[in-house]
Amino acid sequence: MVRCFLAALLLVCPAVRVAGDRPDFLIGYTVQRTNLPGGQHPNGVTSRAFVVKADGTGARELGAELAKKPNYSTSFAGWSPDGRQAVLLQGWESPENGEWEHKHKTFRFTAEHWLLDIVLCDIETGQLTNLTAVERVSFYNAGLQFFPKTNRLAFLALIGGEQKPYAMDMDGKNKKPLAEGPGYIYGFVASPDGKRIAYHKNYQVYVADADGKNATPVKNGHPFQFCPSWSPAGQWLTFLSGEHYNCHPHVVRADGTGLKKLADRGGYKGTVEGLDEPDFHSAHSDIPTWSPDGKWIYHTAKVGKAVELMRVNLEGKTEQLTHSKGPVQHYFPQVSPDSKWIAYGSNKAGTRQLYVARADGSEERAITKVEAGWRAFHPHWRPK
Repeated sequence: MVRCFLAALLLVCPAVRVAGDRPDFLIGYTVQRTNLPGGQHPNGVTSRAFVVKADGTGARELGAELAKKPNYSTSFAGWSPDGRQAVLLQGWESPENGEWEHKHKTFRFTAEHWLLDIVLCDIETGQLTNLTAVERVSFYNAGLQFFPKTNRLAFLALIGGEQKPYAMDMDGKNKKPLAEGPGYIYGFVASPDGKRIAYHKNYQVYVADADGKNATPVKNGHPFQFCPSWSPAGQWLTFLSGEHYNCHPHVVRADGTGLKKLADRGGYKGTVEGLDEPDFHSAHSDIPTWSPDGKWIYHTAKVGKAVELMRVNLEGKTEQLTHSKGPVQHYFPQVSPDSKWIAYGSNKAGTRQLYVARADGSEERAITKVEAGWRAFHPHWRPK
């Protein structure tokens, strides 16, 4: 059933002439069903990892063998810094657990019913390496980070009901925890120089040494802080802060000074629904992202009835990049390695497609054409 529908996912928009050259990059992304009854499980197991050229041609599935067995899925989660390997997540959940979660409106994470692993896929040869299956510490793993200028990796592992960051060697061996004390940690990121990490624990942002020691909270008095992201030079940290479903882009220097609110999201809740019929926690957080040149932070905000793409600089200058009619939602903006292009999702065509435009929002073009009942989401530019 899934394979029949996957054929439709390889369709892309017909060639359309636009001004200027198109970017010469690959973009990784995920496709998934959105309209199957029963909530998250029946739709989630259709998830598959893809790549496509930034002009919308050459779409192909990655790691297809990882999802051959029933109730297995894949999703695209990033790239190695040199662009040679794609980061995939291989997931499995039992149907009975999916039914239980849908009925009780809560997750039930147990090794009996769940498995989530981080797999590297060589983009040229297709060779797959399951990192978290080596010297396994958890049945549920995500959030792979490459520590710059080192031969170390980091990831998040669910252990004893709490998610913790771990470091490991490039081959998955020698796994060691990176945070002290209790608490549920996610939004984990390594600084560009590899000397520090940032994460949010219990909805407060912390900055720590690369080994997890000397963790210091970012204090602004707000009860809700999450999803920190380092600037390309490592001098600043942006994150969302405020009240739950009413939080806005903030920035602080790496030493904790210069804290300020950069932009307002205009009443936007900051979540993107993944299903046609919403289930518990079926929406995804829509978070800001830096341009690689460090000049802009791209985010989304509500303007009238639409959620538009925006960008703001460190001085607080804001530019609106899209201008929609009606209740259109743009989401998940990501900037190309040369800072000249953006990829993002939008439901402007009635289905959830991916688009590429110039960094100022001009020359927009769809790069996917999934059928109704499917979505394409979470674009990731391949590094050059």
